[in-house]
Amino acid sequence: MTVWRPTLMTRLMLALAIVLSAFPLYWMLVIASRTNSDAVSVPPAFLPGGNLGENIVAVLDNEDAHFLVGLTNSFVVASVVTVSVVVISTLAGFSFASLSFKGRNALLLLVLLTMAVPLQQMGVVPLYRLMVNLEWTGTLKAVILPYLLNGFGVFLMTQYTRQAVPAELVEAARVDGAATLRIWWNVVLPAVRPGMGVLGINTFMLLWNDYMWPLIVLTPDNPTVQIAINSLNARFSTNYTLIFAGTALSIIPLIAVFIAFGRQIVGGLMEGAVKA
Repeated sequence: MTVWRPTLMTRLMLALAIVLSAFPLYWMLVIASRTNSDAVSVPPAFLPGGNLGENIVAVLDNEDAHFLVGLTNSFVVASVVTVSVVVISTLAGFSFASLSFKGRNALLLLVLLTMAVPLQQMGVVPLYRLMVNLEWTGTLKAVILPYLLNGFGVFLMTQYTRQAVPAELVEAARVDGAATLRIWWNVVLPAVRPGMGVLGINTFMLLWNDYMWPLIVLTPDNPTVQIAINSLNARFSTNYTLIFAGTALSIIPLIAVFIAFGRQIVGGLMEGAVKA
């Protein structure tokens, strides 16, 4: 068996990729810790300053942004939607991949067709009218409901379940007397954990970074974090330090979620490697 060893060029390219990926985060911290005049100076400053704490306090105290409310709302929305999408997509993926029922292929085709249509852009007017009729405008329910299920998650978990859960394993569980939900809980979920981690990270990030729909249905005093960051702008000028300080605060939950789900991905891959 031939063992592949990285060359010097490979190591250099990986190091360059890491530097290019990390530089925007470093630059964000540099600007967030400087004054606004430093942010627009030429040549720009490349080292962090000493105003990070002051800028963070200014972000939290900004009366127009409601930043803490935005952070809380975004975390609630992204968490609820992520749990819903992962659970429903895993159940649907198991059904499409491992169960036989009439109309299975037609339903899966319908799910794929929903991915080809930009529903958020094309359906924004009727969806907004629906929220008005339900009297949900200005509440988090209007942001959560449209995202509780998506076709990409169902398709991803269907494909992943087909690869990770052999049909023989499901049949063996049925022979042992396990019910369908018991098979999904004890057999399917441990096998598809890496796919759930990828879907969870992707869904949380999409909801955390969503801007257009919350801007339409929420009020300025009850925003999500992206709307709150946009509200940090001054009326007649751009306050880069506050915007970058708010952005630095907003990525902390994303890093925490990535670490949590990343461990699930690595743990699932390592468990599969040991079993293999």
